[in-house]
Amino acid sequence: MPDAGTPATPGPEEDVVDLLLAQHAQVEQLFLLVIGSTGDTRREAFDDLVKLLAAHETAEEEIVHPLARTLPGAGGDAMVDDRLDEERQAKETLQTLIAEGVDADGFDTGIVLLRDAVLTHARYEERYEFPQLRQHVPASRLRSLAGTVRAAQAAAPTRPHPSAQSAKGNLAAGPVLAVVDRVRDAIRKPSAS
Repeated sequence: MPDAGTPATPGPEEDVVDLLLAQHAQVEQLFLLVIGSTGDTRREAFDDLVKLLAAHETAEEEIVHPLARTLPGAGGDAMVDDRLDEERQAKETLQTLIAEGVDADGFDTGIVLLRDAVLTHARYEERYEFPQLRQHVPASRLRSLAGTVRAAQAAAPTRPHPSAQSAKGNLAAGPVLAVVDRVRDAIRKPSAS
């Protein structure tokens, strides 16, 4: 069984696990940038982090977790329910940080707590869920799922929405939430002078 912790070179042979692992690394780098910066750099890094987390979790909830529920011997439902609970808690924390802004008094503490929760969640996926996917799902399907995840992420909301946390919830509410988020992003984005 391939090691779920070792991403392959991105390209035509990249599978969904490789893609998600690469995004976990991006998330970790963005947390470092948010925590280690100030002003506009912090604000931009935080916006990038929020968008990546929203798209990443939406795709996992729509595609990866439902598949993991079906895997033999993986403890599917319990394993996925634990990941969904972690994601819901992270989304709620993230919503609070967004609402208060990067200049709020509690932001530094909140972002560190969020980082710890998100990275712990990612490690659980890497240790339990991803190896099960690699063991039980044919490589060709994992490769095709990378494209499916990219498509889901392209249409995903750009902000966390804890209420739309299942595949059905994301598919029903996700497109509307994505439009609302993208309009909000366009309004908030400073115009180029």
